[in-house]
Amino acid sequence: MTHPSQHDASPHIPHDAEAPEPLPQQDALWRAPARFGNVPVDAEPKGWDSRQRFEKHYPRVDLPTQITERVSLGRQDAHEPNRLIWGDNLHILRQIPSNSVDLIYIDPPFFSGRQYNVIWGDNNELRSFNDIWEGGLDGYLIWLNARLYEMKRILKSTGSIYVHCDWHASHYIKVEMDKIFGYDNFQNEIVWHYQTGGASKQRFSRKHDIIFWYSKSNKNWTFNGNAIKVPRTEKAMRRAQNPIGARISASDTFKNPNDVLIIQQMNPMARERIGYPTQKPIDLLECIIKASSNEGDVVLDAFVGGGTTAEAAMKLQRSFICIDQSRVAIAVTAERLKRAAVAQELTDSYPDFTVEQWGIYEAERLSAMPADQFREFALRAYGATRSASETDGEFIHGWRNQFPIWVGEPALDSQATAADVREFANAVRRTARYQQANLRDGIMLAWGFRADAVVAADELRDREEVDVNFIRLKRIRIGDADFREHIIGRSTDRADYSEFLTFIQPPVVEVAHRANGGLTVTFDAGDSVVVNSDAEIINVQWDFAYNGVRFVAAKGYSFQKGKGNNKKVTHKFNRAGKFRVACRVQDSRGGEGMWTGEVEAR
Repeated sequence: MTHPSQHDASPHIPHDAEAPEPLPQQDALWRAPARFGNVPVDAEPKGWDSRQRFEKHYPRVDLPTQITERVSLGRQDAHEPNRLIWGDNLHILRQIPSNSVDLIYIDPPFFSGRQYNVIWGDNNELRSFNDIWEGGLDGYLIWLNARLYEMKRILKSTGSIYVHCDWHASHYIKVEMDKIFGYDNFQNEIVWHYQTGGASKQRFSRKHDIIFWYSKSNKNWTFNGNAIKVPRTEKAMRRAQNPIGARISASDTFKNPNDVLIIQQMNPMARERIGYPTQKPIDLLECIIKASSNEGDVVLDAFVGGGTTAEAAMKLQRSFICIDQSRVAIAVTAERLKRAAVAQELTDSYPDFTVEQWGIYEAERLSAMPADQFREFALRAYGATRSASETDGEFIHGWRNQFPIWVGEPALDSQATAADVREFANAVRRTARYQQANLRDGIMLAWGFRADAVVAADELRDREEVDVNFIRLKRIRIGDADFREHIIGRSTDRADYSEFLTFIQPPVVEVAHRANGGLTVTFDAGDSVVVNSDAEIINVQWDFAYNGVRFVAAKGYSFQKGKGNNKKVTHKFNRAGKFRVACRVQDSRGGEGMWTGEVEAR
């Protein structure tokens, strides 16, 4: 069942305090050829800086996540929930602890043009793809290298990474991965061969993708050959006879697959198709996950797309962390997992999963938090630390750069008052830092400030001219430019952080419905209205048997690129009667709203 995150707790992915991941020492491989004189050797990955690593181009941003939904699939134990996270994968990866993931599979955007890779239509997706192709191939490789570096750091020593690419950049990616993961840790170039796709009259038809497999170590890695063995052919069996005619034993009738995997793409009518143009077949992901992980291991996909990795990991009893920059991708994946669990009739075997957001937050959910959790969220988002000193009292909630901070109430319509200003100022005066270091400044964070609070704060500042016992208070509205400056100010020529640390509102979802007879009902969500500026509706999902607890999108009525986003649909019920129906709508800024209603089929 779905818990609408009772208090919308905002867990903070811990900042990794360990030493940075070193590049492999490969002096024998990357050395200048003496006989040719002073020839430069590009031994470091593109974008690397010896002091700042990839943070020179992509500065670190440390923000909390917000849980917007927790979905229970029936397993009643203390197992940690799996995670679907919407946000920029680089910064989320940087906050995942080192040596914590067993297997990584990624299918990043191919270097094949902007339009090919823009699938969902989210603002974040468009922004990210503009970053990817800024600077051509080198820019693309720098963008990818920054993420590969973090993926290596979070892999366990026995872990592996599989990187899916095509002919556009596979050769260049291989060179960069050699520099990051180590030439000696390269295990396989896997050719995924398929029959689908267009035939060419100008060249050999392109019928394969490339998947590079690297292990974290060249001495010890997970590989379960028995889990993916394929039968030997009769011809191979005959060839294996010994000179006196004895056949090979039954245990040798299977072998590891070749590095050419012949797994067909899904046909247009395949049950697993969800309308995602670059969706990969689940057989391919199951083969990789079985080969390089064990039950209970953690599988990570930083470009989850249509959710194939998440579904395969869930079915094979692995834990997963799946990330995508598109809110629609996360919504579609969540619904795919719910349907898969129900279809398997094994819902009591699967742990919960959470849907989380990083960098863009739903303001209304924040306003429903308990005050203590909200204040922790606001402090982390502002780059402050929570007060750990009992002597600070109840009116100093945190500190940033030696400045005490007060945080207001979570309700969106709440406002700081003059009484809040005076009590916070008095609390500042009582601190040891005020007494010993002549501290005179404080910061108040709130959704709004009442007029009397503004007057009270101004009076405190004015006392600076006439009284040494003054307090200067800076009033900052949560979400305003001052609140976000410490994040936005880190943008570089390669990194645009203008959308980070923003607060969004859900669309207002309006649905009209009309019974047509013959058990069919037409639904129209066309009057739904977006609240976020510069936003448009990009996805509509329908649940025609909503139980009031868990939303499960009906197959065929979720994401369908280029088909009007299902604002108007007709559904045939299996019997006459009244049904509870729900509709979820996502906009291009990441806002999500829901409508529920009772309809009658006749």
